[in-house]
Amino acid sequence: MSDVITSGNFTFTKTSIDGVVVVDAKKYGDNRGYFMETYKRPDFVAGGIACDFVQDNQSSSTKGVLRGLHFQIEHPQAKLVRVVRGSVFDVAVDLRPGSETWGKWEGVVLSADNHRQLFIPRGFAHGFLVLSDEAEFCYKCDDIYHPGDEGGLMWDDPAIGIEWPALEGDDAFDPSKVILSDKDKLHPPLSNL
Repeated sequence: MSDVITSGNFTFTKTSIDGVVVVDAKKYGDNRGYFMETYKRPDFVAGGIACDFVQDNQSSSTKGVLRGLHFQIEHPQAKLVRVVRGSVFDVAVDLRPGSETWGKWEGVVLSADNHRQLFIPRGFAHGFLVLSDEAEFCYKCDDIYHPGDEGGLMWDDPAIGIEWPALEGDDAFDPSKVILSDKDKLHPPLSNL
């Protein structure tokens, strides 16, 4: 895939990690508001994303909530993620065996204002940090969720080195403001995989 492909109302931009793609959609607006397509299979296939999505999920979180870094062990999922309210910093970490970018991460701000989406192929850990007061996060998966098949990585593992951004209103990232679930506090470092 070339670095940028345009198909229909979508632009697909390759990132530094093979398979991770930023998706921008054309927005049509006037004094009434706007309209945009968020997914159209023929255009996504032309853009190099040929998943059969089978489950949609949505979550709501407050500022400082960090969900992740999660992955499915035996039933990996490709995901197409976006934000419909607020903003998040979304991260994918390459866990594909033999990948030249194994252990590397890619991150992008997704927001209700930029309408950007991120495609994360199978074989990645995924997580996001809520930057705004609240955020609603939506995503499509190409396999159903299997509760007993969860894996996770330490969100602040220095071996991965994710550069988390400051929360809205802050000058710099403050790890003491991160809100984690009890489960996410216990994830191991990359070296344990």
